[in-house]
Order: sequence, then C-alpha cells, then structure tokens
Amino acid sequence: MLDAIRKVATGWLGKVLLAAITIPFALFGIDTYLNQSGRNVPVAKVNGDRISIQEYGKAIENVRNRLQSEGQKVDPALLESQELKDSVLDGLITKRLVNTEIQKANFKVSDETVSQYIIGMPEFQDTGKFSQDLYDKTLAQNHLTPSKFEAGIRNDLLTQQAREGLRRLVFTPKATLIQSLKFANEQREVTVSEIKSSEFAKEAVVTPGQVKAYYELNKDKFKVPEQVKVQFVLLSAAGLVHDMKADDAEIKAFYNANSAKFNGDEQRHASHILIGFGGNPAPQDKAKAKAKAEEILAQVKKNPKNFEAIAIKDSQDPGSAAKGGDLGSFGRGTMVKAFDDVVFTMKPNQISELVESEYGYHIIKLIGISGQSLSYDSLKLQIKGDILFQKAQAKYAELAEDFSNKAYENSGSLDPVAKSFNLQLETSPWMRRDDLSKFFKNERLTGLVFSNEVLKEKHNTEAVEVSPNNLVSARVLDYKPSAPRTFDEVKSGIEGVLKLEQAAKLAKQKGESALVNLNQGKAMADLDWITPVTIDRKNAQGLSDGVMQRAFKINPTKLPAYIGFEDANKGYVLVKLNAVHDDAVNTEASKEAEVTLKSAIEAEYMAAYGNSLKAKSDITVNRKLLEAKSQN
Repeated sequence: MLDAIRKVATGWLGKVLLAAITIPFALFGIDTYLNQSGRNVPVAKVNGDRISIQEYGKAIENVRNRLQSEGQKVDPALLESQELKDSVLDGLITKRLVNTEIQKANFKVSDETVSQYIIGMPEFQDTGKFSQDLYDKTLAQNHLTPSKFEAGIRNDLLTQQAREGLRRLVFTPKATLIQSLKFANEQREVTVSEIKSSEFAKEAVVTPGQVKAYYELNKDKFKVPEQVKVQFVLLSAAGLVHDMKADDAEIKAFYNANSAKFNGDEQRHASHILIGFGGNPAPQDKAKAKAKAEEILAQVKKNPKNFEAIAIKDSQDPGSAAKGGDLGSFGRGTMVKAFDDVVFTMKPNQISELVESEYGYHIIKLIGISGQSLSYDSLKLQIKGDILFQKAQAKYAELAEDFSNKAYENSGSLDPVAKSFNLQLETSPWMRRDDLSKFFKNERLTGLVFSNEVLKEKHNTEAVEVSPNNLVSARVLDYKPSAPRTFDEVKSGIEGVLKLEQAAKLAKQKGESALVNLNQGKAMADLDWITPVTIDRKNAQGLSDGVMQRAFKINPTKLPAYIGFEDANKGYVLVKLNAVHDDAVNTEASKEAEVTLKSAIEAEYMAAYGNSLKAKSDITVNRKLLEAKSQN
C-alpha cells in the first residue's frame, strides 16, 4: 500500500485526490460556530432533507484515510479553498437528488448482484480469489461494518444504473462525427497583408483648433494626480540580523535536528514487510500482530536472502507484497515518520528491527542509496544565516508591539521611534498614490497616508506590516493636490494622438476599399502579402490571434476568399484564404474521436440532468458554516 499510494500521489490523479482529502481538516476551523449552534447544524438542506456537517466531512473521509494510512502529507495551503468546499457540497447535493430520483423510479439491485460485485473487487482478492479475511480486515481498518459497506456499494450500483440510462440516450450520427473530425483537423492555407497606420502618418493632418478642442473636452484626462513626500521608519527582521549571535555548538545542533531539510537529492531504495493491526486496535490484537512480526523478523534474519519470498507470502501490504515488498526509491519525508526515521539511518542490505507506525509493524530492508546528502561543513554558513535570521525574527516579534505603541503615542513625530530603536529616518521622493503603493507594496499603508488624519493633521500612520517581518510607520512631509496640466504641457502629446487616430482611419479606409475590390475579383498590385502558410486550429505558424480567429471564419465556398479587420491603431489587416484541406483521418483516429465525442456528450447529459434536478428543488446552503475559516 505504501508503494501504490505513493505512486498515485505523485501523479496527476494524486493532485486531484489531495485536493479532495483536505476538506475534513477545514472543518476544524468552525469549532466556535459549532459550539454556538450545536453539532447537528446542517451545512445544506435539499427539499427539507438535511446534509449534516458530519456527512459533509464523511464524503471524502475514506479517501483521506487511504492516503494518510500510507504516510502521505496533506498540503495545508489547500485547507481554506472555497472552491474545494463548494465542489464537495455540490457533489453531496447532486447525489442526494439523484438518490431521490432513483427511489421514485424504483431502481433495484439484487443481493446477489451486490455480492458478486464485492467478490470481484480486486481490493479483496488474494491469489486471484476472494478473501473473507482480507475483506474483514479492510473494512475494520476503514471503520466500516459489512452492512454499511454493502449499502454503499448498492447505492453506487443504483447510481450506475441511472448513469447507464443516460448514456444510452447518447447517439452520435456518422455524419456528425465526420464533420467534427473535419472541423478539428481542417488545415487552411492563408496569407496576410497589413496596411499599417504608420504609412499614413505624413498624410494625417491635425489643426491647432482640433488639438485645443480635444484638450477642453478631455481636461480630466490631463490631471496631475495628488502627490506626497513622506518620511518613514522601518523595523525589519533583516535589519536586526547583525546584532544576533550563533556559536558552533548551536549550528551543529540545528543541523542534527533538521537533517531532513539538508538531505540534498538523496534517495533510498527499500523493501518492507508489513504486519498490520488496523485502526484503534485492541491490546490483544496489537500484541498478536507484534508476535507474528517478531516471528517473521527471526526468519528474515536467519536467512536474509528469503526476504522477498517472505514478503510475498506474509506482508499485508497489497501494493508491494507481490513485488517482494519493493517500495522503489523515495526521498526523505515521503513515508510515515517512524518508517522514515529508520530507513534513512540504514546501510545497504541492512535489515531493520521492528518499526512500529500507526498502521502496523514494518520490517525494512535497504536495497540501495542514490544521490547524496549535504555535509555539515558545506552547509555551516547557510545554517548560521538561518539561525541568525530566526533569532532576528524572534527579536522583531518582541519589538513589534513596542514599535507600534511608540508610533501611536508620539503621533506628531517619528524621531522618538527612530531613536528608541536605533533606526534611520528615511524620506521618499514625490510620489503619487500608485507610486506609493508600489514603493511599499502595501495598499493599506497607502490608504493611511492619504487619510485625513495623516494627510491634513500630520499624524504618524499606525505601524503597518507591509510584508512579513517588515513594520513601517510613516508621516506626510509635504503634499501637492491634484491639478490639471496646462494646454502647453500636453498639446504636443494630443497632436500625436490625433495624428495616430487620423492615420488609422486612413489605413482602414484603404483596407476596406481593397477588401471590396478583392472580393470582386480585382487585382490589387500595391498589397504586400506574406508567404502563404498552412495552419490548423492548434498551429498558428506565427500568425496573430486576431488573424487566427478570422481565418477559420472565412467562407471557403469560393476561393480565394478574403476577410479584413481593424487592428486597433496599428492599421488594417487583410486575410486571404487560398485552400482548405479536410482530408478524412485514419480509422484509429476516427474511433478515438468517436469515443471522445461520446464522452463529452455523456458529461453534458449528466451535468444537465443534475442541473435540472437542482432547478426543480428547494436547496439552501449554510454559507456561514461553509465559508468558515480554519483557526489552526
């Protein structure tokens, strides 16, 4: 299982599963709300039927258990994803509605069908046959009773019946398939001619009166934004580093405590034998598992060459047992901690003592080591820097509240703040609001600087952490209100804009005229066409998006055919279609396309069916509960 889950979790499916399993953890952040409202509060109601918060978490509990049982870590960055929460709840709502429809339609699944399905599940197969012992253990490890598990299987099979009913409605006419294939694989030979605005710059005429009229009509566009010159003081963890100390003993201790962090690209190739004791085992069950593991360990130590054969025979990890316990190569931190701590201290061909994890007893054999860890000497300076910065961060946290208080208590000046913390007072150049936001990379501080209290009353801003470990208080030294630029300041720029617009109009006029002539079959000798290229919907051959969008809109009934469009102020673009190639694709591609098209239509049917059920239903969602933030 360690091997199988680890491979899944590193692929694309693993990312989907990882996203799905994070939802239960997000529930930890709503304890306050639950304590206030009671744990029976529903996360949603569907036609009066409640979806409880417990059901919401249980929706992905089995997936979470499977991954966690094999040591996979849950990324905390995903815990607050509202998209994930909404997606899981939407699935529960749809499932509830579909189940109701299934009951109305009297769908049935016999006990024999459920039994045969379970017997055929690979999870319960041992040497190609159904194993009652493996069935019982697997259900116990996942905290399921046979009745609950079988009821879930029955419900899944009923849902599958409904799905199959919808799938049978999907029909793809041969003509539609052929047309879709032609559409997807069509190639077009095109060429392009650009009539550039710049070619008409000399012909563009703009009078002083037009420039003046434009200025009067658009004065608001020519305003100089309000500006400030600010004084500020910065308390920074980075600025405190030079006062921190770290001796060799402390650096060595840090290296030893964080060896995983400094593991380099080292990989361990190992095999294991797992004797599981399930979740929340009784003491006697755990003792029984340990006795069996000790017996197997004695066999392995007596004849290490039989490790693989013993793993195949006795290991209770289905994912690796068939391969002699082989887990492949992995880096530090991939496996559960107890396993990880031992395997990264072993030497090749060494066999471990029993290693207890929360899932059972492991007997580990290290097959080989690749890559290398980083030595203490090569990392000493880096580690020292890390320690010094950690100490600086701690000192920063210690000083932050006092810094904030000083800035507030001495609101008329930043001098006392600078002197108390031995900091340098800094002065900015004249800056507009957006300049200030970019300078400090913080919109909140900018808002405070331009507030009445700071701007007009000349108070210090409150201390703002503009970025992690950087605390700033500022005050306004000088201020310039917004004011319009004079006509003389902007007239040359206006003249340039108007000339550009005029040139673009002339280019458009020529382009539209040329397009009319081309469509009438007249030759246009003064157009400069690029070398024709053959494009399809995936390969633009260097053509712009604008050209690509229009090239496939040209009616190919009569060739050559033309289309034209205005390209902002750059000019006018003519597109010429010379030929169309829509040869039929091979049989294999045709079959693949048919499957893809059918699957897409099936997905649309299923989505439409779910949406139609929702549209006819009374659904309420407890947004306060669903959007609650984690407090962990």
